[in-house]
Amino acid sequence: MSVVREADPARSAERPPKTPEAGRVLDGLVLRTHGGRLSLRLDGRALAVSVVLLVALAVVMGITLTSGDFPLPLGDVLRSLVGEGSPGADFIIYTLRLPRLLTAVFVGAALAASGAILQTLTRNPLGSPDIIGFTNGSATGALLVIIVLQGSMTQIALGALAGGLVTAVAVYLLAYTRGVQGFRLVVVGIGVSAMLLAANSYLITRARLQEALAAQSWLIGSLHDRGPNQAAAVGIGLAILLPLGLRFARRLSLLEMGDDAAKALGVNVERTRFVLLLVSVTLAAIATAATGPIWFIALAAPQLARRLTRSSGPGLLPAAFLGAVLLAASDLAVQRILPSAHLPVGTATGIIGGLYLVWLLATEARRSRL
Repeated sequence: MSVVREADPARSAERPPKTPEAGRVLDGLVLRTHGGRLSLRLDGRALAVSVVLLVALAVVMGITLTSGDFPLPLGDVLRSLVGEGSPGADFIIYTLRLPRLLTAVFVGAALAASGAILQTLTRNPLGSPDIIGFTNGSATGALLVIIVLQGSMTQIALGALAGGLVTAVAVYLLAYTRGVQGFRLVVVGIGVSAMLLAANSYLITRARLQEALAAQSWLIGSLHDRGPNQAAAVGIGLAILLPLGLRFARRLSLLEMGDDAAKALGVNVERTRFVLLLVSVTLAAIATAATGPIWFIALAAPQLARRLTRSSGPGLLPAAFLGAVLLAASDLAVQRILPSAHLPVGTATGIIGGLYLVWLLATEARRSRL
């Protein structure tokens, strides 16, 4: 494997070399195989931010596993994790805490990566599955299974996955006019999201009391009673889809420069956009299927990660790490601050997300006036 320095095309287009002798701007360290088939560009600041986020995630996970109604010393937790713990500690770790914690980590990472891809594709900070309607589409699929089919948890998850994918196809086709532009995709998605929200409300009003309660409970978005099956399903989906997103990350950065510039640099724009949209939607649908709708993470985590890394690219890994930290920390907070209220994490993130959305819209309005 060879190591070379390489410029980021988006940054190079924005700032020319300072002197003719400078050549092109060196913005990254590239690891490349000898055949040149595989390459990975490493940004120093992004790498440092990722390491800090991983440390923060480890701290949150450690606090989650050691604290609660049955506090455990860190040594007992570590012994349980390596298979040498006592039966009582193993029960607390593997039955009560670890499945919920892993579900939070994987769902947060999946939602943040999904939002990072969509926001880059649309070149719009509002381009997230929460806003464009993919999350509401997943909710519609789940509600149909709950209310019409009275399905099991597995069937509800499959219904949510199918609903998200069908919604994505519908939005893509409605927004397609000799290609898909980011602004049109956002506008069409907002309209579809509003219709789906109305449909979801109608389905609940037509359901029997027990079904309506189950549907409303799922719509809140919660990590309560999430077991190994949910954690494994989201973890497997993330392990498959995130590398695929990283495989297309360079093309995603080129798409952010505009379709014409990307085509001039050899990118098959529509094929790349379709594959990345499919990856984004599937990540969001799998996460929603496991926990119900969790707001704010997909909207805010990618933008916060960009501010931390100061990167012009999508930054999928820093966004995924930050999403995992945000959701795991939010769930820890609702468990420890209001333990008797059993506050669902979706409610907490929804409140924070609403405030963040107001701030984002106000910021964008000021920029447009300037």
